[in-house]
Amino acid sequence: MPLRSVTLLGATGSVGRSVRDVVAENPDRLSIATVVGGRDAEALARTAIEVGASFAALADAAGGEALKQALSGTGIVSGAGRSAVLEAVDRPADIVVSAISGAAGLEATFAALLPGRTIALANKESLVCAGEAVMARAVAVGARLLPLDSEHNALFQVLGAEPLASVRSMTLTASGGPFRTWSAERIAAATPDQALKHPNYAMGAKITIDSASMMNKGLELIEARFLFDLQPDQLDVLFHPQQIVHGLVTFRDGSVSAGMAVPDMRVAAAHCLGIDGRLDAPPPRFLDLALAAPLSFERPDFVRFPALGLAMAALREGGAMPAVLNAANEVAVAAFLEGKLRFPDIAALVETVCAASSAGSEAPCDVAAALAIDQESRRRAASLLSQARFTVT
Repeated sequence: MPLRSVTLLGATGSVGRSVRDVVAENPDRLSIATVVGGRDAEALARTAIEVGASFAALADAAGGEALKQALSGTGIVSGAGRSAVLEAVDRPADIVVSAISGAAGLEATFAALLPGRTIALANKESLVCAGEAVMARAVAVGARLLPLDSEHNALFQVLGAEPLASVRSMTLTASGGPFRTWSAERIAAATPDQALKHPNYAMGAKITIDSASMMNKGLELIEARFLFDLQPDQLDVLFHPQQIVHGLVTFRDGSVSAGMAVPDMRVAAAHCLGIDGRLDAPPPRFLDLALAAPLSFERPDFVRFPALGLAMAALREGGAMPAVLNAANEVAVAAFLEGKLRFPDIAALVETVCAASSAGSEAPCDVAAALAIDQESRRRAASLLSQARFTVT
């Protein structure tokens, strides 16, 4: 099999590290030609040198000179700012890994959808904010969109060649985060340090807080709706603290198939990067069920985790509401991490922003429309943050 080139968006994040590990395990099959980072010029430079990239782009224009200096003498070309990121996406690649966190990854993901391209999608916000537009674009140009989130990847593998018409429902699993067994009163007093202690995965701060509030699972439900072309009532969530079963597909005939693996993002990364021929994932790669703890499943508690209910409501309403929900949540999580908001007020702020948005608004038809909804929702959330009920005293 010929060597396949990879463009890695979000190269310095947790998903980026998993992808780099898989590529390093399979040097005869894969090479990373282009890397894109957010703000950390030094980390991006180290990554570019480590993987032997030919081009590195930093989203933060202010870090351009620092990146250039860090790469001086390496022969690696660099750039910074929006134009550099779009240049990186436009460079030749067989696979583009979209792992930029948040709505910031939407424009680059959309631009990466070119004829013949394979997109390994870990940026769920692209589909949350503009699912209809992204999926329509992928079909129109003949790009292949693969789910890199572990839950969606498990569902994708379980589905295999089965037609979607044979599916009754799909279930995403959630670890329950650090607060699965906490009382509502204890959750209400949770600190950022406590919320950042995920039981199974080492991830970035924003997604870890989303996992603690269960908003992440709600966003994943919205993502699944577009990836698998399902109706909201065909999607469900179960808490599964062992994180061995990542997704369940219930078929029309009553049979249920489970996607199982060790809780390691490198498993899903290996599947996406090796879609045309299985790759070796770095160890520990194999699941030994005889050594695994007993597997348990629970229904989520919407009283203790109201963010999940808000996301499911946005899923049912559709239109622009998922984009509104995501924008408000990004503002609320940032405020919580900065000590400006209590943990339960993350969901309260999101609910207030969603309630103030126009019900029945149409889904964005392109990136520009999605970003306009995103910016207006952020403005509304920021305005509400200044009010007394959302101020930590």
